[in-house]
Amino acid sequence: MMNLGLLIIRLVVGLTFMGHGAQKLFGWFGGHGLKGTAGWMESIGLRPGWWMALLAGLSELIGGALFAAGVGTSLGAALIVLTMLVAIFKVHGKNGYWITAGGIEYNVVLIAVAIGVALIGPGSHVLIG
Repeated sequence: MMNLGLLIIRLVVGLTFMGHGAQKLFGWFGGHGLKGTAGWMESIGLRPGWWMALLAGLSELIGGALFAAGVGTSLGAALIVLTMLVAIFKVHGKNGYWITAGGIEYNVVLIAVAIGVALIGPGSHVLIG
């Protein structure tokens, strides 16, 4: 059952991150694409915005894919954690802890899940390999 539990966690978190990456890169799922994301990145002080949007989008897309697949789980987790740390320091940190005020609560939970799965391992249900 542990392996099934790890698979469920990996799929939900990994596919969600892939979706966020696709929002940033391609404008899918209601996202703004590279151009729109780049403008927002510039507005919060991440420059050059286009490169920052590309790096964030690729980190989420690739990190999410690795995490979901259970292959390169530690690298996928590291990309997820890095993305969430930037979100904390550039966007959510000033708002306190609770998400109801735009705080870091959700980011911290995702960091804990990513690190926890990386430390435990992906389980035996890997999607590739």
